[in-house]
Amino acid sequence: MTQPIQPEVTIVEKKLLSDNWYFLHKVSFDYTGRNGKTSRLDREVYDRGNGATILLYDPKRDLVVLVRQFRMPAYMNETDGLLIETPAGLLDGEHPEEAIRREAIEETGYQVRDVRFLFKCFMSPGAVTELIHFYAAIIDVEDRVSEGGGLEEENEDIEVLEIPLSQALTMVESGEILDGKTIMLLQWALLNRDRLR
Repeated sequence: MTQPIQPEVTIVEKKLLSDNWYFLHKVSFDYTGRNGKTSRLDREVYDRGNGATILLYDPKRDLVVLVRQFRMPAYMNETDGLLIETPAGLLDGEHPEEAIRREAIEETGYQVRDVRFLFKCFMSPGAVTELIHFYAAIIDVEDRVSEGGGLEEENEDIEVLEIPLSQALTMVESGEILDGKTIMLLQWALLNRDRLR
């Protein structure tokens, strides 16, 4: 594969539109592409920081631990807003592995031992700066140290779900699981099931 030709990008103006929840900027920039033509472009960019997510898999029971919680953007797109997801959260200045260990306990009550880094990716790079770090961990019933459910001081209302892996995959096909990061981790689990035992 050949090396891509790096475009020339010059930011002309970066204007803060909102800092109510995270940061929404309007960015005006000059973009010179592969054809040598320069265009002035405007984009809105939402910066909420980077995050991490984890697939919690119990090989003895052949199930995954997922969470269900309300998401306003999903609600605004003609759903009930309740999404089934892998545990996840923002890094908040922590190393991704530290952050996902914390989130796993807060959301599910499971304390993870060996955490395996899988990959990282942008989920919506056309508008959002967030880079998500993906992990997997083997768990069993002894690893559950609390009820989970999220932090009350953050107004989290999280339901913990233990779902057989085969059922979770069927839920992707049926549209019961719509979250991108969760679908990616379940597909990874399907492809790597032998390595998860």
